[in-house]
Amino acid sequence: MEKLPQLFFILPLFLFPFAFAGHDYGQALSKSIMFFEAQRSGYLPHNQRVSWRSHSGLQDGKVSGVDLVGGYYDAGDNVKFGLPMAFTVTMMSWSIIEYGKQMASSGELGHAMEAVKWGTDYFIKAHPEPNVLYGEVGDGNTDHKCWQRPEDMTTDRHAYKIDPSNPGSDLAGETAAAMAAASIVFRRSNPAYSHELLSHAYELFDFADKYRGKYDSSITVAQKYYRSISGYNDELLWAAAWLYQASNNQYYLDYLGRNGDAMGGTGWQMTEFSWDVKYPGVQTLVAKFLLQGKAGIHTPVFEKYLEKSEYFMCSCMGRGTHNVQRTPGGLIYRQRWNNLQFATSSSFLATVYSDYLASSARDLKCASGYVAPSQLLSFAKSQVDYILGDNPRATSYMVGYGNNFPQRVHHRGSSIVSIKANPSFVSCMGGYDTWFSSKRSNTNILTGAIVGGPDAYDDFADERKNYEQTEPATYNNAPLIGVLARLGGGHGGYNQLLPVVVTAPKPIVTRQHSFTKPRITPSPASWSGPISVEQKMTHSWVANGITYYRYSTTVTNKSNKNLKSLNLSISKLYGPIWGLTKSGNSYTFPAWINTLSAGKSLEFVYIHSTSPADVSVANYLLA
Repeated sequence: MEKLPQLFFILPLFLFPFAFAGHDYGQALSKSIMFFEAQRSGYLPHNQRVSWRSHSGLQDGKVSGVDLVGGYYDAGDNVKFGLPMAFTVTMMSWSIIEYGKQMASSGELGHAMEAVKWGTDYFIKAHPEPNVLYGEVGDGNTDHKCWQRPEDMTTDRHAYKIDPSNPGSDLAGETAAAMAAASIVFRRSNPAYSHELLSHAYELFDFADKYRGKYDSSITVAQKYYRSISGYNDELLWAAAWLYQASNNQYYLDYLGRNGDAMGGTGWQMTEFSWDVKYPGVQTLVAKFLLQGKAGIHTPVFEKYLEKSEYFMCSCMGRGTHNVQRTPGGLIYRQRWNNLQFATSSSFLATVYSDYLASSARDLKCASGYVAPSQLLSFAKSQVDYILGDNPRATSYMVGYGNNFPQRVHHRGSSIVSIKANPSFVSCMGGYDTWFSSKRSNTNILTGAIVGGPDAYDDFADERKNYEQTEPATYNNAPLIGVLARLGGGHGGYNQLLPVVVTAPKPIVTRQHSFTKPRITPSPASWSGPISVEQKMTHSWVANGITYYRYSTTVTNKSNKNLKSLNLSISKLYGPIWGLTKSGNSYTFPAWINTLSAGKSLEFVYIHSTSPADVSVANYLLA
């Protein structure tokens, strides 16, 4: 999606005497998550709920010698753009981190986590080496000449990458943020996968920070659609904030403190938060760290981050010195092209910041005076309610929600008959002639999709060719799922201490560039589950000029039940191991143990010539 410079004017907010019924936020949440299944590329799973879609993009990456099957199509086309896809995953993960309990109570947490994993599984493939990241599959220019189902694609599927010679700090930084945020999501349910994600996040951040440059200078085919206008400093700070939240490693907190001024985190007063501009997101996260009492020596710098975060909030509410433009019906308005992305992202930041303030018994300080946290949440609710139908047109801009929603969505797969209903091949121009030009409603309902939305005067034309207003995007929905979960969870029980970051594995640090840099530990010695894993080096010696280490690992059943089965995931093991039985890709009890009683431990040892292996609990059974 091309990002064009805009001129912004402040319009007065006219109040309309509308009377609308309350919204079913739980239903809207369910639909908004389902939309991501319609955007899936690759082999679709058996539990795929969007039944009119089928497998697609099964040769992606093959020409480049890498498996890039999977991931998401960004909008109504069939290209996989890495930057907006990574931002989508980051925001879905943040939504789950803050409001996972509310999603669980509505039965949607599993679906939300599956949506995140569909993205992170792809990112793991796209990051085959520490300093290589594939950032696009397909080409917008050739893709836009075709109106085909994803299942019929005949367009170029070239894969584009960044590396040290062709850097992309914004792309690598956002992907690092996505992997770090997702590692928090899976820490309890899938600790081995969580560690894998965090390992990729560490490497991607180092890549982004060491080899600096804008990704669209390396992947030039992205310039027309996802040009990085804000540069890469915001993504470096954004990634550092997420890595600190995921790891609790002081290096990343120091990075935010040292670089806040130079990289714009404490200087930029923003009124936009998007796939391109991350500064308000960084400022909100750092404000959270400050309110949690974690700033330490960086308190003066972090207070400036907080001031800029509150500038954003006040501007959105119309209580600042430079307020965001609104439509007469009250919707945040920045540009005609896919304006609703800004409404959903701003609403999410307002929602989480409202809860941060309420948790610390603070009010929002604006130029016009103090604002209660509840007012900030009410602003977010007003934007969501507008999207769901409380607007001058009484139109729901979420497809499939309400009785009056867009019928001619600018989306290839939705507009063309399902390949399951009619397997006849649809050509590029045949798709335009038969399906794109049709005045009929889309053949398939793109349930949950948030379209581009109305113009500055609340007007909207439901026409397939009107891509500025009728095209959906994954990054429209990603922030919204958190707000919907919060609104659907009610308005009580949030005046507590700030959300506590789940304890991350304590990293081993090494010296690099005069600052401590992390490595993943031998896993989860600090894991909060009933099975603890602790490692220590017990002996070392030199043979033929090589230093060897003996590591002892103790697994303890901390529960009050018997441990009937155990599977350990062990990676980065380069020598012999004693005291466990190999079973496929994991390790189980040794032959002389079939159960581990409450409070008891078992020990195994291994020898190799490098740092400790990564050991984590893959699964277990207590009885």
